[in-house]
Amino acid sequence: MQSNKISFKGQNIYVGIDVHLKTWHVTTLTESGCKYSFAQHADAKELFDRLNKKFPGAHFNSAYEAGFCGFSAHYALTELGFENIVVHAADIPTTGKEKALKTDAVDSEKIAWSLKRDELTGIYIKDKDYMDDTNLMRLRQRFIKDLSRLKNRTKHLLYTQGVTYPERFSKNGTHWSRNFMKWLREEVVLLSEEKRTLMLLCDQVEHIRKDILAVTREIRRLSTSDKYKENFSLLSSVPGFGLITSMSMLTEFDNNPMRFPNERKFVAMLGLIPTCHDSGEKKVSGEKINRGNKQLGPLIVEASWVAIHRDYQLGCYYTNCCQGMKPQKAIIKVARKLACKAYAVMKTKKPYVLS
Repeated sequence: MQSNKISFKGQNIYVGIDVHLKTWHVTTLTESGCKYSFAQHADAKELFDRLNKKFPGAHFNSAYEAGFCGFSAHYALTELGFENIVVHAADIPTTGKEKALKTDAVDSEKIAWSLKRDELTGIYIKDKDYMDDTNLMRLRQRFIKDLSRLKNRTKHLLYTQGVTYPERFSKNGTHWSRNFMKWLREEVVLLSEEKRTLMLLCDQVEHIRKDILAVTREIRRLSTSDKYKENFSLLSSVPGFGLITSMSMLTEFDNNPMRFPNERKFVAMLGLIPTCHDSGEKKVSGEKINRGNKQLGPLIVEASWVAIHRDYQLGCYYTNCCQGMKPQKAIIKVARKLACKAYAVMKTKKPYVLS
């Protein structure tokens, strides 16, 4: 008896997924260009079952934009047999018409077509073993930002209430000490007899401080573990690289900055290379690129302000740069050089020697 069942064995099916919280819009393309589009719940198993029924025996190549869901959808898809990549939204070719008529269906279709034409390059997928370490470092940075906001709110309250600082707290460096917090709670007099808002703000400041201390202790313990001990010792020899900068770099890059083939790609990942606009004989270099790791880039710049005071060579380079540009731009050039030095330390496995 002859079977009429169609088999896609040995064929590739290209799957573009527009990922949202509750739904996914999916567009599939066969090798001959036949399109099949649908919407479904945000579930990888449901997608696999549907496609496996529609295209039995096929090999599924899929892609979706990096976004709020992180890599959870990627792991779910790959475990089911999909050959999946996660792509940066800016790397997906888009026409003017697609920008003007943007829908979920359009987004998933352009991903599918770009995937079929081999126009997409996936971003680096983090190892599961390093995800919690990375989240721990990022959590500390969020706590630091929260603390800064609370301090600003407290000072704004004092300004609006006409509170003047006593002589012992006239310098900003004396603020937020134990004595300063005691002054806020016991001696500050506001326009109203009640100080509930001030007391609540002080409570929040102290609470966030305790959270930051707990996270920092955990990071310090992590730096002495067998997992990071060797590489942390190397990076911490670089001027300006302390506990937070060194551990942030190791966790963001899965304890392996050497996955970058050269210094330029490493610095580009940090977002420390300038934009360029060349046309004919005119060549213009602009600000540093907007892409790159948003966690590490600012930390390297902060480390550079310390490094120029500790390393003679970097300090001399900074001074020379300042002759032709503003200090804020000069420090970015120092940050690039400092990042290259950190890369060299990791590559050679030799501690940095101050010049």
